[in-house]
Amino acid sequence: MVRLTELASLWNIALDREVPAAQQLRRELHARPCVSGREHEAMAQLELALSEYVSLDPVADTGAIGRIGPAEGPSIAVRSELDALPMTERTGVPFAAGNGAMHACGHDVHQAALVALLRAAKGLELPLGLVAMFQPREESYPSGALDIVEAGTLERLSIAHVIGAHVHPGVRSGAVASGGGFINAAADEIEIRVTGRGGHAAYPHEASDTVAAIAQIALAIPEVVRRTVSPLRPAIISIGTLAAGEGAANVLPAEARIFATMRTTDPADRLALARAVDETAQRIAESFGTSASTRRIEGEPVLVNDPELAAGADDWLTRLGIDGAEPMRSLGADDFSYFCDAVPSLMMFAGVQTAGHDPQPGLHHPSFLPDDDAVGLVARALLAGYLAAAERVLGIEHHRSGSAALA
Repeated sequence: MVRLTELASLWNIALDREVPAAQQLRRELHARPCVSGREHEAMAQLELALSEYVSLDPVADTGAIGRIGPAEGPSIAVRSELDALPMTERTGVPFAAGNGAMHACGHDVHQAALVALLRAAKGLELPLGLVAMFQPREESYPSGALDIVEAGTLERLSIAHVIGAHVHPGVRSGAVASGGGFINAAADEIEIRVTGRGGHAAYPHEASDTVAAIAQIALAIPEVVRRTVSPLRPAIISIGTLAAGEGAANVLPAEARIFATMRTTDPADRLALARAVDETAQRIAESFGTSASTRRIEGEPVLVNDPELAAGADDWLTRLGIDGAEPMRSLGADDFSYFCDAVPSLMMFAGVQTAGHDPQPGLHHPSFLPDDDAVGLVARALLAGYLAAAERVLGIEHHRSGSAALA
């Protein structure tokens, strides 16, 4: 079997040949984005680009999955998201999308990078199967990652680890951030409904004031977080909607509503914080002569990187000539966390910039546009992750930082 260092060198050289075509593919994908659940056109384009390299089977409705390398035994999955966001692009580039959707989260880069990685692997002797996972519905519910896990796909393809890489303007351009432990938060939604007796604004004593009650609950929520969760464990509840009434100035509404996101970084805090919000809402509502009900809509779990995979990937990145960066931890959420719950997995972040902007536009911004170099950077991050996972499965002690770069 070929040594991993030799494989890495050959694969890296092959990527130099494949990246230019993948950069053009990225522009084509960017110009025709597909929103969550409607990724058929994007998937068809990717299948065409890979028709001579891997056979892909449907997964999670609009996604696809396929395996190269050894057909039997353990495998390592490499994941790319398929979906774009329903928003209007404002980049002004010739390949900007014009269909009311936009790749404002870099998924077009991820797709092209995975294509480059797979095409560059042609003719190489892989020690373990590489499963290409083109996952739909990362940006919306129901989660494409959860569908893949619940369908038994990981077990069917003997997937030992899943590797992902995501572009991010918060990481130094050209560097890749790894890191073990907590990376992204669990993201749930909280709905609070306050109900009471509606009435005339001139006779508030004959009604119950749901507006005052919902306002006090909104003001109390930050205090609930502070008094429930240790300040050493990041957590936040952000209210996105506060609604009451139907536009009249002289009507006291019978119902009011809060809709918020709750983000936690420790599994034990998810239920504890939701319970605390419910109890506080009920008590405040009762003090206004109203009643409150709370509903938690469960979202993605905490994304926790495997420390051993992260350390191994960092070393391979160094050998591939890519700078490392401090771990990128945030209260953002990604359904890659479902893979991390199922098997030890690794999500990395590739530092990118949007040319001509200061400050840099963030993810989901209408001007966000990583440059073409991002395709090669993400492809090599995925390569480093595969090599680290292969070491783990094969029981090889990974090389240490400071090792000589690949020839």
